[in-house]
Amino acid sequence: MLNKIMLEKIKQAANILEEKDIDMWMIFARESAIMQDPTIEIVVGKNCTWQSAFIINRKGETTAIVGSLEAENYEGGQFDNVIGYLKSVKEPLVKYLKENKPNKIAINYSKNSVLADGLQHGLYLNLIEHLKGTGFEKKLISSEEIVSALKGRKTNTEFLIMKEAVDKTLDIFDQVTKFIKPGVTEIEISDYIKSIVKENGYALAWDEDHCPAVFTGPNAAGAHSGPTNKKVEKGHMVNIDFGIEYKGYCSDLQRTWYILNDGETNAPETVQRGFNVIRDAIQMVADKLKPEVLGCEMDDIARSYVIQQGYEEYPHGLGHQVGRKVHDGGGGLLPRWERYGQTPFMRVEENQVYTIEPRVPVAGYGVSTLEEEVIVRKEGVEFISKPQKKLMLI
Repeated sequence: MLNKIMLEKIKQAANILEEKDIDMWMIFARESAIMQDPTIEIVVGKNCTWQSAFIINRKGETTAIVGSLEAENYEGGQFDNVIGYLKSVKEPLVKYLKENKPNKIAINYSKNSVLADGLQHGLYLNLIEHLKGTGFEKKLISSEEIVSALKGRKTNTEFLIMKEAVDKTLDIFDQVTKFIKPGVTEIEISDYIKSIVKENGYALAWDEDHCPAVFTGPNAAGAHSGPTNKKVEKGHMVNIDFGIEYKGYCSDLQRTWYILNDGETNAPETVQRGFNVIRDAIQMVADKLKPEVLGCEMDDIARSYVIQQGYEEYPHGLGHQVGRKVHDGGGGLLPRWERYGQTPFMRVEENQVYTIEPRVPVAGYGVSTLEEEVIVRKEGVEFISKPQKKLMLI
């Protein structure tokens, strides 16, 4: 499946190069098992030892220039040309560039996107030294636009896998609903979820120390904190942030429950209202999310609504892209904060997958938060996850 996806992504990369008027994209790497460029898993699929150049040009031709002892590893795969060198990558690399005469060479560095910034500074200096005096050193540009588009724009094969991952995550949430009860701890809930993940042969979408993240009641830890020995009690709101890695792709969802107090058949009005505000904010964004809007404009919608309803603004972005990694792609549905650089101002594109995840504190009860996944289509969004429309009562 991954080989099929890799070929789809290489074809997609060539189309992006044509669209962006860039002649070639080069991933320059070494010892990638130690310091792997994030794009290697998308279009290369194997690690390299010595200085190596993996190149896709706008015609869709692929070339790997690698140490001679590794040349056979790349032959018969997705690379049309495999060039092995003995002493230095410089000679075959410069020869290739002179033969192809590119005016723009996108390489793997970026000021804004970590996913396009895999070229270590020392290796960059080596590359410049190799190209010194050829004129090609002046034609290097960031591959940020290419990587952002390539990681963000999901092929149908990728989307179908991601839909499976979301469905399986929702199945686990259904099982958790039957497990949560007064007296169990956040850690016990987390361990129960992990046991289901292990039993089914999945992996966790992010670090095990806070995947899943489980929070119960007021004064809970921060959003990226791990579960504690705090016990679920009647009158608590409980929320879980959780995702799996499935067939190389991640899911990322959040759900919220309320533990009924003695004599209650429904949640208190303040709890229900907190849930409704989050639910409605998500739908308001989904109604406006489409290609070409700015990510920060979508954050504006939810953030303004939450504040207008009398709650403090949530201390994070509204949503991020999801894919091979739980935080993937380039831009996000992010506020105009310096910590996010230029990424809030990137335009949304068709076939990108985003989370939408606002939150509000509900005094005395806990936190109300939901996280849904959507894919952007030409006319608007399609929910990948079945949205939680009602507060779950236990």
